[in-house]
Amino acid sequence: MAENSTVVAAGRPADERLQKQSGLRKLLSRPELGAIAGTVLVFLFFGATAHGTGMFAADGIMNWITVTAQLTIIATGAALLMVGGEFDLSVGSMIGFAGMMIAIPTVYFGWPVWASVVFAFCGALLIGFLNGLIVVRTRLPSFIVTLASLYILRGMTIALSILFANRTIVSGVKNFAGDSIVVPLFSGKAFQGLFVWMANAGIIGKLPNGQPSVQGIPAVVIWAFVIALIGHIVLTRTRFGNWIFGAGGDANAARNVGVPVARVKITLFMVTAFCATVYATCQVMEFGSAAADRGVLKEFEAIIAAVIGGCLLTGGYGSVVGAFFGALIFGVVQMGILFTGAPNDWFQVFLGLMLLTAVLFNSYIRRRATGER
Repeated sequence: MAENSTVVAAGRPADERLQKQSGLRKLLSRPELGAIAGTVLVFLFFGATAHGTGMFAADGIMNWITVTAQLTIIATGAALLMVGGEFDLSVGSMIGFAGMMIAIPTVYFGWPVWASVVFAFCGALLIGFLNGLIVVRTRLPSFIVTLASLYILRGMTIALSILFANRTIVSGVKNFAGDSIVVPLFSGKAFQGLFVWMANAGIIGKLPNGQPSVQGIPAVVIWAFVIALIGHIVLTRTRFGNWIFGAGGDANAARNVGVPVARVKITLFMVTAFCATVYATCQVMEFGSAAADRGVLKEFEAIIAAVIGGCLLTGGYGSVVGAFFGALIFGVVQMGILFTGAPNDWFQVFLGLMLLTAVLFNSYIRRRATGER
């Protein structure tokens, strides 16, 4: 009997958790696979249709890189929060409100611009904390809580701008900024000398006044790279990243093994608020003004980029790398439509189709990777 038991045990297959996965299985399990494939197709399409329009010249490339960077900033926060199993629909309104928290104290109260920026970040983090706290304490869907925040913040932004400026825009921020380090930190250009050398060497073109067609890498691109890199490292290389996946995949099971789910989710709501404020600050410092309509619908663009990048609406699955490629598709298509001269209305059609395709594709890939039917 013992011998038979030994034979049976010896004949059993190894634990499936210890079996090696094939290269194809590993590839299919990557959440950013669909976004990378979509990016390749988009580049092939516009490489053929926008050839010779300047889209892939130095200044054209910088145009869609800048659009991509702006969306990457808020898509990174949205992706992390979606992996954690929640949504934040107040991101767009936070952009407009944070801009007003910078512009109004600077223009009407004489605050140093750096103090106004710190004030905006502190206020945004507090609002993010309150959103997260309400969600975890009341267990209401984050969709409902942040939808309420969307309207509250948008209404406050309009009301405050009209109260102080009698219109929905507050301008003149740069007139009070002086030589503050905050302006170049959020709206300057990096590596200007490199681009001058490239223009003199004939690598990129020159403007009629002799300056290079691209004068440097905008600060928003640097911010996007840093935020996305940190988000990727945190999600894939740290214990907190494991907590995010656990909180989004099965919150009750995560609590049972000691994951501080409430703290994780509140922190993620604060991260989305921080990212929205970075976006807002870059715009205020670039244009020298804050407007009540800034950030309108940006929350949906961030979610679309995250979903295209492989984030599941149910949580527990996704990546920051995928969100970046989702933002890249967004930026390339938006500028590509302009360069090809196609009606801009088709951009909205494309976004809807991309969202639906991404959800179907990601669902199919995940079922193949997990063996579900």
